Amino acid sequence: MSDAKRYELFIDGAWRPGGKGEIPVISPATERAFSSVASASSRDLDDALAAAERSRPAWAAMPARERGVILISAAKILAKRIDTAAKALSAEQGKTIAEATGEYRRALEMLEWNGAHAEELCASLPMGADRVLVPEPLGVVAAFTPWNYPAVLNARKLGAALAAGCPVILKGAEETPSASVFVIAALSEAGIPAGVVNLVFGEPADISKHLLKSPIVRTLSFTGSTAVGKQLAKLAAENLQRCVLELGGHCPVIVCEDADLETAAKAIADYKFECAGQSCNAPSRILVARPVYHQFVSRMANLAKAIRIGAPDDPATEMGPMANGRRIEALQRLTEDAVERGARLEIGGRRLDRPGFYWPPTILTDVPSGSAILREEPFGPILTISPFDSIEEAIEEANDTDYGLASYVFTSSAETKRVLASGLSAGAVSVNFLKGVAADAPHSGIKQSGYGYEGGEQGVRSFQNLKLVNGLNSLEE
Repeated sequence: MSDAKRYELFIDGAWRPGGKGEIPVISPATERAFSSVASASSRDLDDALAAAERSRPAWAAMPARERGVILISAAKILAKRIDTAAKALSAEQGKTIAEATGEYRRALEMLEWNGAHAEELCASLPMGADRVLVPEPLGVVAAFTPWNYPAVLNARKLGAALAAGCPVILKGAEETPSASVFVIAALSEAGIPAGVVNLVFGEPADISKHLLKSPIVRTLSFTGSTAVGKQLAKLAAENLQRCVLELGGHCPVIVCEDADLETAAKAIADYKFECAGQSCNAPSRILVARPVYHQFVSRMANLAKAIRIGAPDDPATEMGPMANGRRIEALQRLTEDAVERGARLEIGGRRLDRPGFYWPPTILTDVPSGSAILREEPFGPILTISPFDSIEEAIEEANDTDYGLASYVFTSSAETKRVLASGLSAGAVSVNFLKGVAADAPHSGIKQSGYGYEGGEQGVRSFQNLKLVNGLNSLEE
């Protein structure tokens, strides 16, 4: 396994340095480099492609149950290292150790679920007297994961693709390399054959172009920004590679007059400010029924003010720094634009005067419709709160975005739940709760939030071709 201070590539069953040197890993809490990660050369990428293709026939032919056993074994190995892995992730990404530990627990669930269901999801599906659908692996997968939830997303992509019988070339996040290394090391030690999983880091644009121009790659799985997702989809179109794209979000929450305001505010604060708001599923636009609007704003502001900001390795810390300086610049721009247009800054709104990429929970009200914060994904601890006068108005405003990843609702009315669940344009609508996507649940966006499914049965199907076989009875005769 790679040295703790120098993370390497993993190609064809072996760790190796990168052909293009190393990239420094910066601590979000200190703004200083504290480790490094290997950068792949064209030769490294060619070796990964060749290894994945060479391993493909045997991995596809291996009984799905045996593939599942490897995934479950990898989860058990990773579970024994969860404390060490969580500390490394916290240091690289800035989330608290408690948050990093929780993320790794979810990663274990992803590996375990796909391992446990591999056999049934690779079994033939009867279609009548003489027809059957035969799931077959599509081939080599190029998987690209981001820095915000790298352990969960590595496990979700790898678990589904490997269960389906596809080798994977994983392009891990250079800012959080340990999460990729810990997951790949667990798979290697669990006995996965050489070449079935490969790990590369480096210049993202160069790696994506190199991998996607190769006909060896048959599927692209990407989680990240909408802009980058579109660029990758264009590259994938040249070889008609199937795409699974989980892209940006700008998720609304509708808080109705009959909602339990204390429960709603607490749930929103807990989910929004986890990982310093750096989640595409995190709520960012809160719409509140006018009769309870001011009461809700007050509750929300008090909860946000009480959040303890500090070093990610301090047990008392409830929210750590942003992952990088780019996020600070974006949050400053969005906040200043809204305030200049007339928005009211309830709390926060300015970078903390201390080393590290620290930005406080920020709440904006009376935000004019032309403000950038209402159109762009903030990807940080900023919330806008606006009143509404009718359910129809709330639905219209909630849907008034190019994104469609997730929406949230708080109400005690069964009829209102039905109307909102039907009327909101999103890949998922959650009623009276907010939390991460479970391992058995399909996850997908609409509009500019992407397409294709991750998670659950549909996530495995993303890496399969369902071959229709007709006339089985006549063939047997």
